[in-house]
Amino acid sequence: MNHNTPLSHSPRPLRHLSHVQRRVLTTAQLRANGVTAAETNEQCRPGGPWQQFLPGVYLLHPGPPTSEERLHAVLMFAARSPAQPVPAIPVQPGAEDPHAAQPYTDVLITGLAALTLHGFTSAPPLLSLDKIDVMVPRLRRLRSTGCVRIVRTPSLPAPSYVTGVPVAPVPRALADAVAELSDANAVRRLLTEAVRAGHCEPAAVVRELTQARLLSRPHVVDAVDSLLAEGRSIAEDRLYRMVGEHGLPDPVWNVDLRLPGGPHLGGLDAYWPEQAVAVELDTRAPRQDEDALWSEYARKREHLERLGITVVYITPKKLRDSMEQQATVVRTALMASNDRDPAAYVVVLPR
Repeated sequence: MNHNTPLSHSPRPLRHLSHVQRRVLTTAQLRANGVTAAETNEQCRPGGPWQQFLPGVYLLHPGPPTSEERLHAVLMFAARSPAQPVPAIPVQPGAEDPHAAQPYTDVLITGLAALTLHGFTSAPPLLSLDKIDVMVPRLRRLRSTGCVRIVRTPSLPAPSYVTGVPVAPVPRALADAVAELSDANAVRRLLTEAVRAGHCEPAAVVRELTQARLLSRPHVVDAVDSLLAEGRSIAEDRLYRMVGEHGLPDPVWNVDLRLPGGPHLGGLDAYWPEQAVAVELDTRAPRQDEDALWSEYARKREHLERLGITVVYITPKKLRDSMEQQATVVRTALMASNDRDPAAYVVVLPR
């Protein structure tokens, strides 16, 4: 007997379900396709052609699930409104777009599974994960079970879709992954790849880690320090590229300014002495001391501008996403120097 053979007590065969493209269905979907609870139980008997994978979610084959089937089974289990019932008419190959977003409501894949879907090479393969983290609204009455680990949140972020799977944004997925990791090297590899591979900026990661209250863990703090150093190095490289690729005059790099015989005015990433124009990378991380750090930035900028020095602040994200626009801002500041009063004389020292 195989899964296309009619059950002796069934009023009709179940072969109309043997052609569905994704062979994972919920109890509601089976019922919508005319499959009774008794028929489902018979198909899922020991040695039978189906299996119950999660409460209310069934695999229409006896073998282990594929990674795609696991993901959709988890989403079907956790979704407020499961995917629509499959049609009784067989789906022909190519008739369904495998990359189309599925209508899952109030649910996102997060954690390591989400990072794997985002393309992280330092995240494990999906089939090797014992648990798949799925994010749901805080008040949902769901419990972790089987391969599902429920992650509750006051509000779900806007999802990305990877091959039809709703996935948490990288910074949030990182925070949820780090919350379950005690291996300092694994945490460092994930955070470093996030920045080095251009998935997101350090500030966004630190913001999520702060909100998740993970910065009290020493191995996370150490990884964040490495992340910020990595992010600053990448931003500096992009600043060098901006100057070279967009035809800006060469500045002096990484300098300190002082008044002659007077106080230290602050460090700058790039400075054009003849035009009295400075660029500073805004690499602040949103930690508890953000307000104090921003006040320091503002005081330095105000002091320099009182001396006639124009300060252009550029974030790493702007350098990454709109380098040409940032080059135009700097070029405009350099050209406008001819229309300003001469700046005060300052001493330029290497930093």
